[in-house]
Amino acid sequence: MIPQHSPPKACIFDVFGTVVDWRGSVSRFCKEFFSARNISADSTAFAEYWRGQYDPAMERVRSGGRGYVPLDELHFENLQATLAHFGLSDRLSSDELWQLNSAWEQLDPWPDVIAGLSTLRKQTIIAPCSNGSIALMTRLARYADLPWDCILGADIARNYKPHEAVYAACCTALRLQPNEVMMVAAHNSDLEAAQRSGLQTAFVARPVEHGPGQTKDLSPTGNWDPIITDFAVLARQP
Repeated sequence: MIPQHSPPKACIFDVFGTVVDWRGSVSRFCKEFFSARNISADSTAFAEYWRGQYDPAMERVRSGGRGYVPLDELHFENLQATLAHFGLSDRLSSDELWQLNSAWEQLDPWPDVIAGLSTLRKQTIIAPCSNGSIALMTRLARYADLPWDCILGADIARNYKPHEAVYAACCTALRLQPNEVMMVAAHNSDLEAAQRSGLQTAFVARPVEHGPGQTKDLSPTGNWDPIITDFAVLARQP
């Protein structure tokens, strides 16, 4: 067995919230999209409500209530529910709906991410372990210049985090043992599941992921090691 604190041979990353600022980016995208069509809507409230449908939609898959559906399609279903909530169901064509759905492929990375990942990649394999599909993660990587070695996550597991099958599938794809892989996330629940699966864990706080009133994931709640302030610190770990 490899000791828990041996340097990982691969680091895999949560993406939405940990690597990229989904709230600010989706709000920005929606604001520009609605403005171009003379649609009056609170873009931040729209983004937050849309994101609020995310976990319940995935839970139906995790619990066996429906078969695996890629996140692109769940986002599209959730978008339709969000438009209905804001009274905008009849304002967009089918093509416009899919264009708006692409907001999740155009998310800005946090300021420390690109330099930190680029340095870390010189030391070890880096890849997303995201609930986003391979298609979504590939387009997002191209938009945000994320220097991944490969794309891992829900699509290869046919399930959604924090189901432990997702972490196991990532390790298997890399032909590594779980304790040779480190999960990096800003969400304690993600790290709890990864740790149960035998992975090393690193916590990075993103205290404004949910806006200035954020109340959860402000600090680590488990025995994660290391606890870092940004990706540059992770890249300097021995």
